[in-house]
Amino acid sequence: MQVILIQDVDNLGGVNELVTVKNGYGRNFLIPQKLAVEANPSNLKQMGEKQKQQQKKEAKLLAEIKSVVAALSEGPLKIGAKTGTSGKIFGSVTSLQIARAIRDQRGYEIDRRRISITDEVKELGTYKASIDFGNGNTTQVEFEVIGE
Repeated sequence: MQVILIQDVDNLGGVNELVTVKNGYGRNFLIPQKLAVEANPSNLKQMGEKQKQQQKKEAKLLAEIKSVVAALSEGPLKIGAKTGTSGKIFGSVTSLQIARAIRDQRGYEIDRRRISITDEVKELGTYKASIDFGNGNTTQVEFEVIGE
């Protein structure tokens, strides 16, 4: 029996995937639990339309990610920090400060949880952070810590 999965099912497949299962498993478990629908012609057509819409959405998202990456690679971000007399900063630079700098200086809103700083930032200077946009799309952003 062929079914189209509505949700991810462990050891079977992902959403909108056409899989072959035994008749009893499909009729008695997958379909009643609303994990799958029977693979009839109308459902197959709907699955094809959903996949087309998903591809269009992914292409649009990829174009948007490329524009954000281009804007971030223009030059280093400037992040102000209070410093002592020896050039060490009080505290450290966090991903929240980088997200605010991107919003203020480049005009893009990026979730702070997507930003990871590679080195510990305790002194003035230039550092790098990586931003994960999901689906394997990552970029490096350079930022400069300056004294206030």
